[in-house]
Amino acid sequence: MGNRHPWRSLWRQAVKTQAHGRLDAFPKARADSKLLGMNASVKAEINYAQPMAKRPRFHANDQSRDILNLDPRIVEIVDGRATPPSLDREGFALVSHRSNVSDFRDPQFHDQHKQEIEELIVKLTGADMAVVNSPGVLRFGEKSSESGQLNNSRPARFIHIDINDETAAEFAERSAPEGARVKRAAQYNIWRVLTPPPQDVPLTICDARTLAPEDLIEADAIFDMKGQPDWSFTALMVKPSPRHRWMWFPDMTPEEAIVFITNDSDPTQPHHVPHSAFDNPLCPADAPPRASIEMRAIAYWFE
Repeated sequence: MGNRHPWRSLWRQAVKTQAHGRLDAFPKARADSKLLGMNASVKAEINYAQPMAKRPRFHANDQSRDILNLDPRIVEIVDGRATPPSLDREGFALVSHRSNVSDFRDPQFHDQHKQEIEELIVKLTGADMAVVNSPGVLRFGEKSSESGQLNNSRPARFIHIDINDETAAEFAERSAPEGARVKRAAQYNIWRVLTPPPQDVPLTICDARTLAPEDLIEADAIFDMKGQPDWSFTALMVKPSPRHRWMWFPDMTPEEAIVFITNDSDPTQPHHVPHSAFDNPLCPADAPPRASIEMRAIAYWFE
């Protein structure tokens, strides 16, 4: 029987690669945020996409190989703390979640944090079980000397959805317990900052209710880790629309996480949400560069 799970070896290699570099702890978050309790809606530039003759593609590391037709737009990004969204309405939420991991750079954290995230997703969604199906990805704002030095460690500077329906179905099938009769599978991204507020390069997320199928463009997400063969799956990029409603969460701390849906097989639920990094116009120039970690999990409901 062939290897049905080639991504597992890539996962293990990625966890090792992410650990390269300093192993010192990240700075502790401050509690003296000037924005908490205020409405911090902003206007900022984010990169949409436009159709092109070639199929778009983007790379985790060597961005010089990207084939993209980006369309930068200034948009209003509403303060999500002032108008809290929910997973079953907008498709994302800010949750309180304290991790017991002391050093997210250390590969020894993986099993511990994996279990924490699986427990969080089951608690939030009421699913029968959850499976973390990819390694934690450390990312750094461009002002950091570590941005681009680790695998897949730059902020994503264009609007995208992690996976399309076919990719989601494949991932869900691969990670489901053998013989399980799956009624519903929902895939989530769990995004946490590791540096003090304010964040110079935060994340913005689009209300799933304001997205239309005609807004989407399929693209190849290519993972080009050094010393490994390239591999890819289909992701989605997004065309501009005045319907889109964007949100962010200013001054996040490591005791919080943004949880957002990347694909849900239940047609009564938000299906997926676009997201992108952006430059925070309220951030002082001397703020430390953002560091973050994201985890991806699949929640299952069984018959």
